[in-house]
Amino acid sequence: MWQQNYTPVAGSLALSALVAAIPIFALLVLIGVIRKPAWIASLVGLGTAALVAAGVYGMPLGKLVASITCGAAFGLFPIGWVVFSAILLYRITLESGKFEMLKDSIGHLTSDPRLQALLIAFAFGAFIEGAAGFGTPVAVASAMLVGLGFEPFYAAAICLLANTAPVAFGSIAIPITTLAVTTGLPLDRLSAGVGRICAPVSLIVPAYLILVMSGWKGLRAVLPAAAACGIAFAGTQFAISNFVNAQLTDILSSLAAMGALVVVIRFAHGKPTQSRHTAREIAVAWAPYALLVVFVLLWGYAPIKARLDSFNVPINWPGLHNTIQRMPPVVPKAAPYGAVYNFTWLSASGTACLFAAIFAAMIAGLKPGQFARVIAHTAKQLALAELTLAAVLGLAFLMNYSGATATLGLAFAATGALFPFFSALLGWLGVFLTGSDTSANALFGTLQVVTAGKLGMNPVLMASANSAGGVMGKMISLTSIAVAAAATSMKREDEALLFRFTMKHSVLLASVIGLIVVFYAYVMPAWAP
Repeated sequence: MWQQNYTPVAGSLALSALVAAIPIFALLVLIGVIRKPAWIASLVGLGTAALVAAGVYGMPLGKLVASITCGAAFGLFPIGWVVFSAILLYRITLESGKFEMLKDSIGHLTSDPRLQALLIAFAFGAFIEGAAGFGTPVAVASAMLVGLGFEPFYAAAICLLANTAPVAFGSIAIPITTLAVTTGLPLDRLSAGVGRICAPVSLIVPAYLILVMSGWKGLRAVLPAAAACGIAFAGTQFAISNFVNAQLTDILSSLAAMGALVVVIRFAHGKPTQSRHTAREIAVAWAPYALLVVFVLLWGYAPIKARLDSFNVPINWPGLHNTIQRMPPVVPKAAPYGAVYNFTWLSASGTACLFAAIFAAMIAGLKPGQFARVIAHTAKQLALAELTLAAVLGLAFLMNYSGATATLGLAFAATGALFPFFSALLGWLGVFLTGSDTSANALFGTLQVVTAGKLGMNPVLMASANSAGGVMGKMISLTSIAVAAAATSMKREDEALLFRFTMKHSVLLASVIGLIVVFYAYVMPAWAP
């Protein structure tokens, strides 16, 4: 069994961390400076990570290849599967002509693009995040905004910024459930901790979104709507995560935000205009997304989920499962590193989305030949995006199993008294690398708890900080960039601009999360979970 070594460069953590970060630097330079497309940057980053893993960490070639293929498989399914199904659903509304009616229904409520962004990118996107997650909200919401007349670049940017507040509780709270399993900490306390950290930021995200879109003048014009949206979402997020459960947090918070927006739009922005379509036509136009919500909620309903999960195919990944030993201080004692790929062909949220797409095609009256053409068009549109997802997850898994990610985590942990701030940034780094708050929690959750114990800090707060900080890394992960670019049919050269645009907002908001954690750690520890 091959043992991980977290200080392979002269026994120095600092030097080892610099070398471990080379693949990340390569990604940043390629996509942020040289402005290469995400698929090129991800492949070069993967190649760089392979060189570091083999040449510096001494990872055996067989294990190196196995870790890449395992990550690539996860990138294609379930993540890539969700993206494909979500875009397929959108393409059905276009092919059937129903999207024009859907646009009219929103324009009937409001023609203001700022309010449309709050309704679709923030509130509806948060609902889809809570129900499905894994790229679905960005794919669906950004495609809808493009259909409403938004420029592809700004539609993608707006949805990436909006898809922050709900991420920690996404997909029926899978990130927090994963955090509880990996750390052994109580789920209810972790839910409360993440809610207390995220709610203050959720309060300002709608206003921040409008500020980025149209400046202070534009924000003042729709301030009542932005304020009502933020207050409704953040207040519900805090209450449900602390006093009900983690699983319903996003669902109820997003519904509260949508309700608040509808009320404010009707009373503060005038009565809706006369729609050109009947109520029945509008209902049929919204049917694909109503079906999406229904199927995703059914897939998450415990009895049905248990039945669907019985068809899962767990695969102990050949050449990798339990062939690598993780070492202290990343884990309390030396332990084999499992690598089980769970092929959730029926229980995956992407499959729920596929069923919604099939029924939507039937309702829309698409013939089998038309449906086949939509599938082919969607596959062609997403080819490079799926390649990017496979490469990025291959890179992330390789860094995990070689020990490079743990080296970076230990470097953050070495910050001592500043750890509460850097604890959030560690989660941010994890999501940037993996594209998933769930994966970041699995990756760094135990490390956060071990470090908190050594420093005499609140382990629940530090573990919660990992998940809360991670949500701000979502907007800059290459998986998210690839999903947004594919959903909006963005020009390839604009992907680098999108990364640079979201980077500054990601760093700023992650720092705000870090300061909130510092506040709980040192100023008001009694308020921490």
